[in-house]
Amino acid sequence: MASDTKDIKAVIFDMDGVILDSESISKKSWFMAGKDFDLPEEEILLAFEKSTGCNRLDTQLFFTRMFGEKIDYNIFHEKCSFYFDEIAAKNGIPLMKNAAEILQYLKPKYRIALASSTTADRVVPQLTAVNVIDFFEVLVTGDMVKHSKPNPEIYLKACAELGINPENCAAVEDSPNGITSAFSAGLNCIMVPDQIPADKQIKKTLWKECKDLGQLKSFL
Repeated sequence: MASDTKDIKAVIFDMDGVILDSESISKKSWFMAGKDFDLPEEEILLAFEKSTGCNRLDTQLFFTRMFGEKIDYNIFHEKCSFYFDEIAAKNGIPLMKNAAEILQYLKPKYRIALASSTTADRVVPQLTAVNVIDFFEVLVTGDMVKHSKPNPEIYLKACAELGINPENCAAVEDSPNGITSAFSAGLNCIMVPDQIPADKQIKKTLWKECKDLGQLKSFL
């Protein structure tokens, strides 16, 4: 854990729920798909929360453990993607509060990277659409690792591509799975909760907790 902000050389951001206000859209699409399969809303909510931050492979593994073979995950995933894209096409995917401002503020001071469980074919156009992709020196996406969050692989890869030790990097995350990934990789964890609040166990792993991205200015 960094003893002082001067030890931080890079800031690595999650995308969904941190840079983009996309987790709320994902949540809606999960409920819509769940309704198509007559799944109870409380079960869909649990599945959504437990897999938030995971890549497709790990989400599928969890989904299958929870629902067994009675639900074809690939069909469920296709329905979620359809509903997500339908909502996004109609309303767009907005930036999270203060996202552009904090990237502009941090860019001259730190090296900036992205570690997102979302695949590159979605990350690149989504970040391009809101004009923030050029802030990121390194992009590590869910299709570039075997197991994404909560596994530490994605953060270790991002640090390796930056050429900076994990203890000199800060990770900005919104979900417990993301925080677990970054903490296990040895980064300094900053949580800005979106859909899922930090529980007591997660709070023990945090370097900082912020109500929104604007608060990063107070210590970075």
